[in-house]
Amino acid sequence: MSPTASDALSKQRLRLWLHLLRTTRSIEADLREFLRVAHQTTLPRFDVMAALYRSPEPQTMTELSRHLLVSNGNITTVVDRLVKDGLARREPHEHDRRSLRVSLTVAGLDQFAAMAAGHEQHVNALFAGLDAETIVELNRLLQRCEHPDAPMGALS
Repeated sequence: MSPTASDALSKQRLRLWLHLLRTTRSIEADLREFLRVAHQTTLPRFDVMAALYRSPEPQTMTELSRHLLVSNGNITTVVDRLVKDGLARREPHEHDRRSLRVSLTVAGLDQFAAMAAGHEQHVNALFAGLDAETIVELNRLLQRCEHPDAPMGALS
């Protein structure tokens, strides 16, 4: 590939990155505002509750932070508030006395279910302009970005 073609491709990749970043930030800002207004909650709080809701077992802070790709300190602050609000509980880890595990209470499960339903409706509204074929193709292309070395047929 000639230097000019390589330079042009490099610029296209940079534009793609910036477009993905702008799009992600815009959608995330919209979701943050939706959660704040409709459910009086924050996106980090929603994310922690979602991780706990999906998990069949209580989670340690380390497991939560690894799953959500944030620091233990950030998780601790959110979990402290959930516990204070009666939406989560901490319990001793049966195999490690130094560790605590976190799970949602019945009130937390109920509140998250209501938030998740609203969140799903809102996300559907955000992407209402995309038909099923476009969504499938976008998902395939984004997986390709996430796993650039995977064989083409390996991603579905």
